Amino acid sequence: MDGFLTFGPWTWLVIGMVLIALEAMLPGIFFIWLGIAALLTGVIDWAFGWSWQVNLVVFAMLALLACLTGWLITRRKDEDYANGATLNRRSVALVGREFLLDRAIISGQGRIRVGDSVWGVTGPELPAGAKVRVTQADGARLTVEPAE
Repeated sequence: MDGFLTFGPWTWLVIGMVLIALEAMLPGIFFIWLGIAALLTGVIDWAFGWSWQVNLVVFAMLALLACLTGWLITRRKDEDYANGATLNRRSVALVGREFLLDRAIISGQGRIRVGDSVWGVTGPELPAGAKVRVTQADGARLTVEPAE
């Protein structure tokens, strides 16, 4: 129990820095929130000089609040990512964009050039050079319609 008698603000600040450093080594967006809570507990302990028991309660409340805040922040970013994620799905990123036909669409099949890539398209018969809009992506096959 003697160790707790010297459990002061510097201890909380060191614990906070160690937790933040641990986050840098083991990323997972969890230790940083505990580190922030420990740093804030150290500042509060320095300002008010409460007993170690009160500081533990303060740390527990701040850790809960910090972890909840972190969860809300990352959840919002996860939702944004899920709603508009096109990573490794380049064809989905092309939906809504307009291109010129590289090869005429004959019997429902044609090609467009996107940068240095050629994509197979499906759509109504159109001559080469016609402007088309991508309306749907199914794997590496795009569905197009005439752009107006």
